[in-house]
Amino acid sequence: MDRRRFLLAGSAVASLGALGLPRPDHATAASLPAGGPRPRPTPQQLRWQREELAMFVHLTVNTFTGKEWGDGTESPAIFDPRKLDARQWARTARQAGFRSMILTAKHHDGFCLWPTATTKHSVASSPWKDGHGDVVREFTDACHAEGLGAGLYLSPWDRNAKAYGSGEAYNDYYIAQLTELLTRYGPIVEVWFDGANGEGPNGRRQAYDWPRIHATVRRLQPDAVMFSDAGPDVRWIGDEKGVAGETCWSSIDPASVPYPGYDRPWVGGLLGHGDPHGSAWRPGESDVSIRPGWFWHPEQDGEVKSPDALMELYFSSVGRNSKLLLNVPPNRDGLFDPEDIASLQGFAAKRTALFATDLLQGATVRASSGEAAPAVLDANPDTHWSAAADAHDGWLEIALPRAVEFDTLELGEAIALGQNIANYRVERWDGGAWQPLAWGTTIGHKKLARFDPVRTSRLRVLLEFAYGTPRLARVAAYRGPDRRYGPGHDEK
Repeated sequence: MDRRRFLLAGSAVASLGALGLPRPDHATAASLPAGGPRPRPTPQQLRWQREELAMFVHLTVNTFTGKEWGDGTESPAIFDPRKLDARQWARTARQAGFRSMILTAKHHDGFCLWPTATTKHSVASSPWKDGHGDVVREFTDACHAEGLGAGLYLSPWDRNAKAYGSGEAYNDYYIAQLTELLTRYGPIVEVWFDGANGEGPNGRRQAYDWPRIHATVRRLQPDAVMFSDAGPDVRWIGDEKGVAGETCWSSIDPASVPYPGYDRPWVGGLLGHGDPHGSAWRPGESDVSIRPGWFWHPEQDGEVKSPDALMELYFSSVGRNSKLLLNVPPNRDGLFDPEDIASLQGFAAKRTALFATDLLQGATVRASSGEAAPAVLDANPDTHWSAAADAHDGWLEIALPRAVEFDTLELGEAIALGQNIANYRVERWDGGAWQPLAWGTTIGHKKLARFDPVRTSRLRVLLEFAYGTPRLARVAAYRGPDRRYGPGHDEK
């Protein structure tokens, strides 16, 4: 994808108005004026983040040319994934614990994976199914059959469309394509945009009408969230490595990234970390490919990320208050390769093994407010412990009936009510004193910490500063099956 090369200001003229785009009722809680209440997620944003894992599917003429970016001159005759099985994709995703998928309905080459009325550069002109195929239909049907959310990516940059760079004519063309995708295929949970803005076949760049684009999605798929660098619902995390910032706020200031493709030296860092003072709730999505490329290339079969590498990505994305969007590209037959499937299965098995048993079950919890706080041991994200309404700090002490050994800690904030906690510390009792175990800044939906195995019967979670009332929804401890308890650790 390498979007940073095309984060150009060419789309600024039409896009600055996006800051004033009216929002429907369901989205008003996500963007509040400066100085008002701290932002909270809409139900759609909350559902999106709690999914934790989504799968990207990159398929187009590039799959057959070996390119990462097509130039728009590719013949539709090369597109022929004869064994295409979208149910295999969706079944693989579901079995690996993913909750939604996003398909590249059109990439920068302009080739459309559905039979569109806007151009002949589509599957209707390909030999696949004698021109009667529809990849988007098979994809969305497969997602719905497997109980997954279906999302679509429609590249704004089109290297085939002659109207690209012409202004309103191309915006009409793009809106027509977007309308087809959002009205033919049932519920869409995420519409994925980027700011790619290169030259078209006429040598010109296009000024995208983002307010019109966003309004079209809101009108046709009101429950869908929209992704881009700038939102308006969820934001890019600032890299394509699957790594969120150690500090990661779900809020940002909309004016700091006013349109998709906005390029300043500090934008990547801002997107990766968010802004505790931001007025808009726009949680981060961490995108990365299971292979070096975004599209399938046979020479990369030996470079598929291992289950261990995928676990590292889980900790650096989901474990830092982000969502992981993992790309898995189909091969020229239209199938996921065995190497990719095996890695995904191993990834799922490792997560299951690590998080199977919460070792804090059966504990008692005492809180700074003097009351019991058992809700933090409950896996239900809608229950939580709250400090006093006027507090900006607090603590919880967790006492177990016997010592347990663990090497992974999970904390979760009650994000349905916003994200407030800015600094935390976790300590363990060694039999004579409290010893530091883990510490950090933000928590958000999920914060995961790993360390050498320790044994203790008491933990203390100190919330040292919060911008609003600190609320915890989850404290859990796990023992990784691959770790070995060694000598020299405290047995208390």
